[in-house]
Amino acid sequence: MSAADFLPLRGYDHVEFYVGNAKQAAHFYDKALGFKPVAKMGLETGCRDRASYVMQQGNVRFVLTSALTPDHEIARHCALHGDGVKVIALEVADVEAALREVKARGATVVQPTQAWEDQHGVLKTGVIRYAGDTVFKFVERRGYRGVFAPGYQPLAAQGRGGVGLAAIDHIVTNVHLGEMNYWSHWYEQVLGFSQLKHFTDADISTEYSALMSKVMENGSGKCKFPINEPAEGRKKSQIDEYLEWYQGPGVQHVALAVKDICATVRALREREIDFLRVPATYYEDLRDRIGRIDEDFDELRELGILVDRDEDGYLLQIFTQPVQDRPTLFFEVIERHGSRGFGVGNFKALFVSLEREQARRGNL
Repeated sequence: MSAADFLPLRGYDHVEFYVGNAKQAAHFYDKALGFKPVAKMGLETGCRDRASYVMQQGNVRFVLTSALTPDHEIARHCALHGDGVKVIALEVADVEAALREVKARGATVVQPTQAWEDQHGVLKTGVIRYAGDTVFKFVERRGYRGVFAPGYQPLAAQGRGGVGLAAIDHIVTNVHLGEMNYWSHWYEQVLGFSQLKHFTDADISTEYSALMSKVMENGSGKCKFPINEPAEGRKKSQIDEYLEWYQGPGVQHVALAVKDICATVRALREREIDFLRVPATYYEDLRDRIGRIDEDFDELRELGILVDRDEDGYLLQIFTQPVQDRPTLFFEVIERHGSRGFGVGNFKALFVSLEREQARRGNL
């Protein structure tokens, strides 16, 4: 049964990160990543237990939230996991109907439908449990005309200016060994998703480590969620490292779509964002492997951008270093030219780079 039959999704509404210091995080996402601060909730707005900043760029909306009291659930989350994704919010036309359908299919509801109201109208939400401490939130916006949600006030801050991040392409979750099939079945059974891709340890491995991955997609193709689990290897994989330092399953990275990856990466490098670098040998036969593309191969080599081709076209991608001290959450920048893939041809080169970084951290 497809997602369109019982759970029509309008797309990603927002991603909420629990962080140690939301004000400082907002400054980083503005100055380094190009997100504009558009709304805030906190002491100034009458909220006594948390502070949240809504950051916008293109169709990407991030919410950065931290606790104002030491015994708050958000503070405990950050103490355990460090900064990371807590909420993946999906927009639906009818929250009540969405919760009813997914609950009937086995979802654990952690927040029944709630209506939040102010002078701009009514916004409805409902929350279900996902992997680890992560949750999915359904958001119904049809009755709300405010900047983000009741309780938030608009910010006049202009922001430094965007870097071309246009939309969320996909969101990747890491789970323990043996849990990938459980969660792929959960996506099928509870959310009505179908499997788009399946990568085994034969696809994603090096001399030392490996992982397995399944990509789940909703009926319209608007929402894609790869699920990674570690595979047996001689040493720890990047998934093992994540699970150790995040203290369990969670979101490994958010992939952000762009229209001009070279311009975006150049702008991010100027703002001192650090990216993974693959071995220089990756580029030696790239032209022969990939064939004709619109971009300049020398510029791709200079910027460290990777290319992969499948039966539908090609894609360009690059991955940041972790954006906090723990080797957990990072971002991907991706530009698609027809390809619906995820860069399987780049996996080995990426793993070599990741293992080099793990070794530098003493975690390989």
